[in-house]
Order: sequence, then structure tokens, then C-alpha cells
Amino acid sequence: MTRTDYRWLLPSAMADPELPGDRDRPRRTVRDWAVDITAFLCAAGVGMLAIGTVEADRTTPDALVFADALIGAAACCALWVRRRWPVALAVTLTVVGIVEPVAAGALLIALFSLAVHRPFKPVALVGAGALAVAPLQPWLRPDPGVSFIASIVLGVLLILLVLSWGMVVRSGRRLVLTLRERARRAEAEAALRAEQAQRLAREAIAREMHDVLAHRLTLLSVHAGALEFRPDAPPAEVARAAGVIRDSAHEALQDLREIIGVLRAPGEGDEGDRPQPTLLSLDALVAESRLAGTKVTLDNRVADPAAAPAALGRTVYRIAQECLTNARKHAPGTEVTLTLTGGPGEGLTVEARNPAPVEPFERVPGSGQGLIGLTERATLTGGHLGHGPEPDGGFGVRAWLPWAA
Repeated sequence: MTRTDYRWLLPSAMADPELPGDRDRPRRTVRDWAVDITAFLCAAGVGMLAIGTVEADRTTPDALVFADALIGAAACCALWVRRRWPVALAVTLTVVGIVEPVAAGALLIALFSLAVHRPFKPVALVGAGALAVAPLQPWLRPDPGVSFIASIVLGVLLILLVLSWGMVVRSGRRLVLTLRERARRAEAEAALRAEQAQRLAREAIAREMHDVLAHRLTLLSVHAGALEFRPDAPPAEVARAAGVIRDSAHEALQDLREIIGVLRAPGEGDEGDRPQPTLLSLDALVAESRLAGTKVTLDNRVADPAAAPAALGRTVYRIAQECLTNARKHAPGTEVTLTLTGGPGEGLTVEARNPAPVEPFERVPGSGQGLIGLTERATLTGGHLGHGPEPDGGFGVRAWLPWAA
């Protein structure tokens, strides 16, 4: 459900503002209109009951009854501005309620709105004033059917009830707004972490390229400069320098392919000092995962895995390794299917998917940096990688990597 789908169900104070001025003067939502109409009708109903009581007293002049009706109608209409000026409205209706029993319903609703939309201090001050003048109205205009003490007790209880209810509603709304702000902050921090991870991966590649290629390119430049400044050198020396340039260029190109194929994280050490995985190493990886308790199905349709370039084999191995690790963490007990298709000239496609877990398990928190690194790795080899949830609730990863003929 999108923001616009559910906004009409929220109070205007909680609905996300879409215009710059909405935060200062929030527009009424559909829910607000329904609540305002209901509050108006309730206040009008209480006022009509009070008017009926006043009319039943034969000693009350008709002019006073008419004035009561006008003031009661004005008090009910004033409730439409209770969100914009809750303090002023509550103070005004408190004063009016001293002499006008028909404004009692509007006063209670105004006090409730005050407690919802303002902090504790103004609520406490206005509420204390309303409690202080509560005995005046039944003393100035007593109800013949209710005793003076009963009228005071009922008025005090109603005021305390609406104020308490309003403060509870305000606390709930503040909690929701706080949680919403924390969620937004968490999303922003996650996006920042992802961006930082990509930047660190690129910096690692740049450092690796400098460390590996600087020596070979410097050697190539030195010999090329020697040929430029000594055109009369003996043919044997020219041939030797040309051979060094050719070998250095070939080795530099080979190293560049190696760097593009491997994203080495800082602190891993020199990967050239230990055996590197290839496409043939997938069987051992799958066997190791099965021994660890993971159900794995490997569908390797590559005709000659041994012919795959070393950098391509390492990239495929790392993708499969990360997918199996994620499945063990986030979908334990499910079966992971690894599929490899393609060959020289058409590229290599790697697919890994697992269904949704059916049994409850303790979730392991993850940062998502592994998938970010895989995406960078595939992109830098000239391929691409996509990942995400599937319609059946599972998770899938699909990558295409170039394989030169």
C-alpha cells in the first residue's frame, strides 16, 4: 500500500505532508472530515438536550432560550477550527460554559482536542481553569432535575475523562511519529552504507590496479623511451627492447583482467599467495555446503568447465559462494538450485534461487554488502547481476558474465 493509499485513513497531524505549507496548516483528510462531522453532531445533540431542559423550565424567558440556542449553535460551529486554535477555543468555551449549559458538549470536545494537539503545560493550565469554574454553571443556572453536588461531580469527571483520553491519544500519535522518523532514518543510513560500500569497493580496485600495473607500465615506458631517444641503436638491442615492451604490455593486460575479475577486500592479504578457485572448484564448494547441512542442486551445463578463464571461474565461484551463504542465513532448510549455462562466445549465465522457508527460524541480521560486492564484481567484468525476491516468496540471483571465444 502506497502513501497515497492510506493517507486518508490518518489524522492530518500524522499524514505525510506533500506540500511545503502542509506541515504548518495541515489539510483535513477524509478521516478528519468524518471525525469533525461526528464531533459537531455530538455537540449539537448535547446542546439540544440542554435546550430541551431549559425550555421545560417555565420560569425561563423566551428571549433567554433564543439566546441560548444561538450561543449553542455558535459553539458547535466553532469546533471546525479546533485544530488550528485549540487553546483559544478551549478558553473561550470554558468562559462561555459558565453561563451557557448548551455549550457543554462543545466544551468537552474542545478540551479533548486541546489535549490531543498541545503539550502538557497548556493542557494543564486550561484544564485547571475548567475544573475551577465547573461549580459556577450549576450554581448560576441549576438543573431542576439534578442536585448541585451531582452536577459538580459529573462536570469534574467529564472534564478529567476527556483530558485524560486526549493525552493518551496524543502519546500514541507521538509514538507512531517517532517510530516513523526512526524508520526513515534507518532507510537513509542503509542507503548511505550501500553507497559507502560501493565507494570502498571502487577504491580497493583502484589501489589494486596501481599496485599491480604501476611496475609493468613503468617498465614499458622506460623501454619505449629508450627506443625513442636512441633510434640508431643496434638492431639486436632494438629487438630486445621491443620484446620487453611486448611482454610487459601482455602481462599488464593479463593483470588488468585479473583485477577486473577479482574484487579484493581490504585486509584479505595477497590472493596470489594461495590457490584461487576456478569453475572446476564448484563441485567442492557444493560438497562442502552439503556437509554443512545445506540442500544444494548443481545443474552445470557448461560443456568444458576447465576451459573457462581463471578470472571468470573465480567470479562464478564467489557468486555461488555468496548465494549459498545467504541461503544458510536467511532461508535455512530450503534447497538451493545453482544453474550454469553458456560457453565461449555467448557468455556464462549463473542462476541461484531458493524457495521461502517454511519453518520458523532465528533470523540472522545482514547488511547486504555481499550482494553489493557481487554486483560490482559482475559489472567490472563487463557483465551484470540482478537479485531480489520472487513471486512465490523465494529469492533469486541471476548473473551474466562475458566469456571470450
